[in-house]
This record gives sequence, structure tokens and C-alpha cells, in this order.
Amino acid sequence: MNIDFIYFDVGGVAILDFSKTNKWNKMLNDIGVNPADVEKLNTLFDEEEPKYCVGEKEADSFIPILKHNFKLKLPADYSFLEDFVNRFERNPTLADIIKDLKGKYRLGLLTNMYPKMLDMIIGKGLLPKVEWDTIIDSSEVGFRKPHPEIYKLASGMAETSADKILFVENSKMHIDGAQKLGWNTFLYDPSDVAESNRKLLDLLN
Repeated sequence: MNIDFIYFDVGGVAILDFSKTNKWNKMLNDIGVNPADVEKLNTLFDEEEPKYCVGEKEADSFIPILKHNFKLKLPADYSFLEDFVNRFERNPTLADIIKDLKGKYRLGLLTNMYPKMLDMIIGKGLLPKVEWDTIIDSSEVGFRKPHPEIYKLASGMAETSADKILFVENSKMHIDGAQKLGWNTFLYDPSDVAESNRKLLDLLN
């Protein structure tokens, strides 16, 4: 495989977020959501979340919805966004791999984020400590995966042909969007980091 540029997703790849975990339900339980209300809450969040990903709203705008619809008594300084990020973890073995790849390939991040989330993740030291060649944050550019425009933007910023781009991503839907532009892709499984890392290295070698 002749690759010039590798894009990594952030949540579920470069860091370990809520993907394939029970952290979301644990978070809801911690803030006092009644289990009987979880389905209703998930529906409301699914309606609002796309607006966060394209920067139309802050994630903390969900707090009034939580208070009004579920009668939650949250601390005055509670941040929905910070509660999210505080539950994220480093992916240290992949971080080591990314550091080794830095001398061989140009590297970037292509991620669906909420406003201020990526800065918070960086501030907490969760990402691999490398100098990224480009970072595309959906909340900054106004398009989220799998919208074609975010891949077109990423292709241009990679400054190479589509067949020399590899996208490491944990969502099949987002993989499909990249493949439509002719990118190479690798579906990363955050529930089996060791095996995903092995397969990624096999692919690159």
C-alpha cells in the first residue's frame, strides 16, 4: 500500500471515548437520570447532537433540556461537555505507534467534535504527543462525517491523491464516506485495541 497521509479519528481511535462501552449510561446514572427515562433522553440528545458537531450549538446547551425534561438537580458549575471529556481515556499503545509513524507519513486528525471539546481533550493530555500536519474539527469547519464536504476538505488539505490517503476510523458509516472518495480505510475496533493495532501495523507493513 503506497500511503502518503494517514488521517486518524479521535474518539474511539486516537483516544478511547464512549465507543463500545457503557460510559454513556454510567454518566446518565451519575447525574441522576431515571433508567426509565434513558430512551427519551437518548432521543432528545440524538436530535441535538448534530448541531453540536457542526458548531451551531454548545454541548452545554443540553443542560437546560436535562433540567426541564428530567428534573435533574445539577450543580451550578456543572458542564455537560467537561463531564464527557473527563470520562475519556488515552489510547497509549496506539499513541506509541503514531509517534513511530510520524517520521514515515504525514499525519492528521479528522474528527466529529463539539465546540471546545478538542481543545479540552488536548489540554488534558489525552492525544498522542505528535505535531499533526492538519486537524479537521467538524465543529470548526461546519460539516460532520459522513457529509461529503468534510472528506473533500480533508483530501485537499492532505495535498496528495485520494488513493494515497489512509483513514483510521471506528465508524463503518464514516469509513463508507471516505471510500466514496477513493480513500484507503481501516476500521478500528476500540473494544479490542491490541488486535486493532496489530492489524493496522500489518496493513502498513
